[in-house]
Amino acid sequence: MRSQKMTFGLEKAPHRSLLYALGLTREEMKRPLIGVVNAANEVVPGHLHLGKIAEAVKAGIRMAGGTPMEFPAIAVCDGLAMNHEGMRFSLTSREVITDSIEIMATAHPFDALVFIPNCDKIVPGMLMAMMRLNLPSIIMSGGPMLAGRNNTDLISVFEGVGAVRNGTMTEEELEDLTENACPGCGSCSGMFTANSMNCLCEALGMALPGNGSIPAPVSARIQFAKHSGMKVMELVEKNIRPRDIVTAEAFHNAITVDMALGCSTNTSLHIPAIAHEAGLTIDLKQFNEISEKTPNLCHLAPAGEHFMEELDEAGGVSAVMKELADAGLLHTELPTVTGYTVGENIAHADNREGTDYLLGLLRERGFTGECLEVYYEPVTGAHVGPRTVALFFYGTEK
Repeated sequence: MRSQKMTFGLEKAPHRSLLYALGLTREEMKRPLIGVVNAANEVVPGHLHLGKIAEAVKAGIRMAGGTPMEFPAIAVCDGLAMNHEGMRFSLTSREVITDSIEIMATAHPFDALVFIPNCDKIVPGMLMAMMRLNLPSIIMSGGPMLAGRNNTDLISVFEGVGAVRNGTMTEEELEDLTENACPGCGSCSGMFTANSMNCLCEALGMALPGNGSIPAPVSARIQFAKHSGMKVMELVEKNIRPRDIVTAEAFHNAITVDMALGCSTNTSLHIPAIAHEAGLTIDLKQFNEISEKTPNLCHLAPAGEHFMEELDEAGGVSAVMKELADAGLLHTELPTVTGYTVGENIAHADNREGTDYLLGLLRERGFTGECLEVYYEPVTGAHVGPRTVALFFYGTEK
């Protein structure tokens, strides 16, 4: 194990002494040491809850036989940094994040890494570090914020400022909107840069299905974090590394999903930078070529009236990828951190044939009521297996 550089042998007795000072036991030192990169802080709404996410990740690592060791990464809120000199530091922070993670993971030889970002520059910064270090890794984001009251979000507040300026809204009405548009933790609820990059982590194959869409405040996000912690131990065991997964074809998939979801144009800044760290070259010409062939399937805020929680309810990124794969637009044979291929991951995203068959059997037996079809959320879908259909019913009589 890589971590034996600081845990094994006579000459490493001083190293072990320092690890004992952390409260680690001999048993914990003999297990794989997993670095947990946590960008939690009390400045960025999307990162406010990442401490709880990290605890769940560490629980998953321990359940699977590893020893987690958490360290921090910085995070800038693009919204709070906007419209003053702070905006000059946002993109720069991406490189600082990448470099600082490289420093920590080289100075302390972890066997693997779990990355916990959520907002704009933190996600690509961590993906860049992942490619540069090429240790067994998984990314586990904090999840999107829920929409505000009356289907509002941060953009609604920006528009409200304009409405006050032109006399169609009062300052009191704007303040009420301001207090209710962003209801709690999570990355802003539309398809802005943060949620775009979190969705593309799935498309690249470096996150479990659901990473981009499971809302931040719900219990499924905590369960998802535990599964991510368990999964990284499997990556260690099989020695699966980021560059084994993130190939030129994987970037083709990511850009295709980018166009189908209607992601932020900032992905054209981040995808080439991530590719560069993986030893690949992506240019804007490839974005144009893929865009010409790819249908825009989603109209999420600010391009439409829908929010990330609705994407999750509709099946998440997996459902979108299933549509693209059915149209022959994705490389479905590629590996992912799940241990399955892209095609195997999304096979459970839709089973219209199975659903119609079950409904037909019910109709033959006299069922005349309404049938509501819903998708498994991705964590459950990944466990029950491809093309599973479950039937539930309720009524007024036994």
